[in-house]
Amino acid sequence: MWIIIVIIVILVLLLIYGISVYNKLVNSKNKVENQFSQVDIQLKRRADLIPNLVETVKGYTKHEEETLTKVIEARNKAVSAGSINEKVEANNELSSALSKLLMLSEAYPDLKANENFLSLQNDLKETEDKITYARQFYNDSAMDFNNIVEMFPSNIIANMFKFKEFEYFKIDEKEKETPKVKF
Repeated sequence: MWIIIVIIVILVLLLIYGISVYNKLVNSKNKVENQFSQVDIQLKRRADLIPNLVETVKGYTKHEEETLTKVIEARNKAVSAGSINEKVEANNELSSALSKLLMLSEAYPDLKANENFLSLQNDLKETEDKITYARQFYNDSAMDFNNIVEMFPSNIIANMFKFKEFEYFKIDEKEKETPKVKF
């Protein structure tokens, strides 16, 4: 009789533990998705700024059509990306194209002095800063979730309910290179 009671108590405790872990996984997953939506909001803001920036630059830089085209193509790819991985890759490409576009201002003093360009450039810089912070919070949330999914014994519950790890936002390999400064 006592053996049956002990077995029932153990099963109830395991059930309570399983429910607790499941709820923790759901809570953590929702937090990661919320953090990604914050990143997505900032990426959308950046995408909305780009056409105005390109149009402003276009008026001053008649010979830079290739750079402008690459920025627009990268923006369109970033806006239409579906999965987190696609968005990460597309936005890394967009960041690279944008940096080339912003470097054009050095070659065109009139553009560099244009108030509209300066305002858009400032808005873009602020948005890039917000994207950086949002990515950091997303990566922190993804790490917390991934730890729960990978650690024993919560990984048993995670596998039972098919919880998958989230990808991190990573720096593009090109951006890791040390810039060369020449005098």
